[in-house]
Amino acid sequence: MKKIHHIAALLIAGVLSASAALQIGDEMVDTHVKMMSADDATLTLSQLKGEKGTLIIFTCNKCPFVDAWQATMVELGNTYMKKGISVVFINSNDPAVKGDTMDNMKAKAQKEGYRFPYLQDSTSEVARNFGAKKTPDVFLFDATGKLAYQGAVGDGGRSVGDEIWLKDALEALVAGQKIENAQTKAVGCSIKFR
Repeated sequence: MKKIHHIAALLIAGVLSASAALQIGDEMVDTHVKMMSADDATLTLSQLKGEKGTLIIFTCNKCPFVDAWQATMVELGNTYMKKGISVVFINSNDPAVKGDTMDNMKAKAQKEGYRFPYLQDSTSEVARNFGAKKTPDVFLFDATGKLAYQGAVGDGGRSVGDEIWLKDALEALVAGQKIENAQTKAVGCSIKFR
């Protein structure tokens, strides 16, 4: 009987932690967690908040879904930084996963032309606390630090579709308008949690 109660408690705890994912309107979490960037700086999300908002994308070095969306994500990131949006890519995968070491992060950031920080979530706790589960998984916060858009970069999985939902969300946020499609389903590789 004790064993059944213990299993039930574990199941309830799992459900509760799974439901802890950020929802639209929630404040950004883990803003003071120090993370190493691909350019050897130690940064926190509170240091990186943008004047008009903050775009955080959980990504990695090796995933066909990330590869499909890579050029679009980098173009959006580099473009909207000039419009007051801070951009941060975070890798929460266990570095034991092939290709997700800091050395590979540095090479990827340089090769792809990141003009924004690429951070290593060394415990995967930031991803857990955000509720990120996939790569890529997008979290766009407004100027006050509240979640305004969450989900996919756009329609399609391993191939880029016609609709770029993140671009629509960024445009609305910069213009001070309501984001019409504020939550979509992230599609990608599962995060390899530590």
